[in-house]
Amino acid sequence: MIREFVECESPSDDPAAVDRFVELVSDIVAPMGQVKTFPGGRFGRLLVSEMSLPGRRKSGQILVLGHSDTVWPMGTSMTMKFREADGRLWGPGVLDMKSGIAFFIFAVRALRDLDIPVASKVLLQLNSDEEVGSEASRPLTEKNAARSKAVLVLEPGTGLTGKLKTARKGVGGFKVVVRGRASHAGVDFEAGASAVLELARQIERIAGFTQTARGITVNPGVISGGTRTNVVAAEARAEIDIRVLRLKDAPALQRKFRALRPFDRRCSLEVTGGLNRPPMERSAGIVKLFRTAQKLAREVGVEVEESLTGGGSDGNFTAAMGVPTLDGLGGVGEGAHAANESILVERMADRTALIAKLLAAL
Repeated sequence: MIREFVECESPSDDPAAVDRFVELVSDIVAPMGQVKTFPGGRFGRLLVSEMSLPGRRKSGQILVLGHSDTVWPMGTSMTMKFREADGRLWGPGVLDMKSGIAFFIFAVRALRDLDIPVASKVLLQLNSDEEVGSEASRPLTEKNAARSKAVLVLEPGTGLTGKLKTARKGVGGFKVVVRGRASHAGVDFEAGASAVLELARQIERIAGFTQTARGITVNPGVISGGTRTNVVAAEARAEIDIRVLRLKDAPALQRKFRALRPFDRRCSLEVTGGLNRPPMERSAGIVKLFRTAQKLAREVGVEVEESLTGGGSDGNFTAAMGVPTLDGLGGVGEGAHAANESILVERMADRTALIAKLLAAL
């Protein structure tokens, strides 16, 4: 199943490809529950499936979150082929996060085959735009989370020990556009006001917003500007990634961006953006959910730890709503978004068992 999922490529920017993957998953889970899909705007369709599980009475709801999109462009599977070697499965999207979806499906199959009662309604939701900010899927995620007592996220665990994720940084971005005054760099140099030079000065200022001790990082990641070397640049721009550990730190950071002023008064600044994914803060409800998972993992002979990660997921949205959220229940491996993306074969069974045990225990 994991091979089939990986070879059904589904980059975020190819809605038709994502839809093919959604159809594949729909066909597999249809015998185990009611499947619906919803429009994803300019992205692929969103999948929601209410699973049919043993147990007569259902009290409350568990939302299981995953995503159907990957960062890999179409055709990657031809050069980065799915393979099994060295105790691992390799391939684009195998870790992030198609193995996690397969684990959930097999967990549901196990509960059904063994007739293990599940006290809660279980809803699977696969989003088509998680890798690009969850613009289309966020309202549906929050709607389903509001009706849930817990959220389980099928993202990969942290590191080769597969630590579960009990905290994630909030994620955002800013774009800074500088407009200066063009002139001939040789004939009329002093008449120009370089947007490139102004941007360089702004970038040094912006980089100073980082406060690693507070978990705040600011990364000017993309810069562009100018037209020719012999022209004083009329325009330049920068795209900046921001991460915050605590939601309360976001407003002050955003105010710093809004307060930027040009060094050269002949230049102007346009600043847009902000926080688009709130942090998943380690709450009492999240810790309680982790302790439950830790106890259940021990029953199958596995010791799991917790972790904080700087990356975001759709679990950020649900945790920010106050819904206990446990992330990182998917594959154990390394190389997400990289050429060495892989999962450990020996951790497939215990991960699947943990998901099944959590569904039965909550």
